[in-house]
Amino acid sequence: MLLNFIAFQIGWFACVLGGAYGWPLLGGAVAAVIIALHLHQAARPRQEAALIVLSGLLGFVADSLLTGLGLLKFPSGQFHPQLAPYWMVAMWMSFATTFNVSLRWLKGRMGLAGLLGMVAGPLAYYGGAQLGGVAFANPLASLLAVAGVWTLAMPLLLISADRWDGMAETVPTNAEPDTSGTAGKPV
Repeated sequence: MLLNFIAFQIGWFACVLGGAYGWPLLGGAVAAVIIALHLHQAARPRQEAALIVLSGLLGFVADSLLTGLGLLKFPSGQFHPQLAPYWMVAMWMSFATTFNVSLRWLKGRMGLAGLLGMVAGPLAYYGGAQLGGVAFANPLASLLAVAGVWTLAMPLLLISADRWDGMAETVPTNAEPDTSGTAGKPV
């Protein structure tokens, strides 16, 4: 669990600093390595990959919306000025590697997940701004919008992580185990 958390932090810093200093490919490359190593460790890599792709799509839509509204401004890595940069999408994708490992404890606690998203999301973006990875046109409005996005994103991503848990050793089923002792016996 600790290595998973540390790997994400390394990816976060690589993405933010790479974006801030005009090396956006650096963050994307580090995130790709983190994701590849994570998928290599997964019991079911396809399920875990689906979660990672979903997180990237959600991040692209959310950050592109905030960018298009003029609330977020990024120094590099954008294909269009109103779209989220690819290094931010890579960061969302690498964050998804934590849901079934170091953030597993948060599953099923949707209220807490929303609260954590509401607080930690803006703190992360504020930290990114202090490092030069993002700028706010109106800091209060921007951080409130980020809080709204992450209040919804955290529970949604954790529900998705429960559905696509590629790290669990066994596949969850809806069937109750047979405790009657008659399993496999003719009736």
